[in-house]
Amino acid sequence: MIIDAHCHILPESFAGRYAELTARDATFASLFPQPGARLATAEDLLGAMHQAGVDHAVIAGFGWTDPEVAREANDYVIQAVARHPQRLTGFCSVNPAWGAAALAEVERCAAAGLRGIGELHPDTQEFDLTEQSRLAPLLNLARQLNLPVLLHTSEPVGHQYPGKGHTTPDRVYRFIKNFPDNPIICAHWGGGLAFYGLMPELPGELENVYFDTAASPFLYRPEVFSVAAQTIGAEKILFATDYPLIRHRRLLRQVADSGLDSDSRAAILGNNAARLLGLEGAGETVD
Repeated sequence: MIIDAHCHILPESFAGRYAELTARDATFASLFPQPGARLATAEDLLGAMHQAGVDHAVIAGFGWTDPEVAREANDYVIQAVARHPQRLTGFCSVNPAWGAAALAEVERCAAAGLRGIGELHPDTQEFDLTEQSRLAPLLNLARQLNLPVLLHTSEPVGHQYPGKGHTTPDRVYRFIKNFPDNPIICAHWGGGLAFYGLMPELPGELENVYFDTAASPFLYRPEVFSVAAQTIGAEKILFATDYPLIRHRRLLRQVADSGLDSDSRAAILGNNAARLLGLEGAGETVD
């Protein structure tokens, strides 16, 4: 079972509302600085999955700053999952800075069938990832509802790109230590946190942490898969494209060419996500 653990879909109307959404939402403006950016609907994603042989996908919006934009995007995710429950699992996008309103939106989305929170974007959403007291209400609710939290992360070095910010490994590590009982998915290899797995204390502290491969070809050479499997273990890696930014076949080729054994490739391609999200199909192998 191949599961893409990090995809973005948006209502079809968003493509024609660039000026409005840029003015209303700081995250949209940061991620899509130029008109004509590639946006995808649920139907676009399902077509791409069919072409590449991907069985299931986790879908989300972004770390919205405008509550009405967030609700509209969340409603679209809810509707897509309801139409395609065997193919799609949805996450709820909120801003922790909204306080009680964020909790209410999570509860609404969870009641409608969504199974995670994210993607959170601390930079544009303007909350301090290391401030335990402010984030505790959202993270406590996530734990009570058994919802993993997907966190956007960035590298402290390397080239610039839309969305790169200051959610770097040191800050992500403090966030993880503040909430050790929450399942946390660090997008984009945790901004490089995955490579600190050789430090003796980290394996125990990363017990509930996963690292996804979203946008990996834009960030690292293909050897990243074999290196990360050594530093954190293949069981901690989630295959993820950041669709529509990356096409599935490109990343599937990197996993196939990684030199990892079939059990490790099966874990990365779907078994880890299936176990984390309670999806059917865990335990399958890749030939």
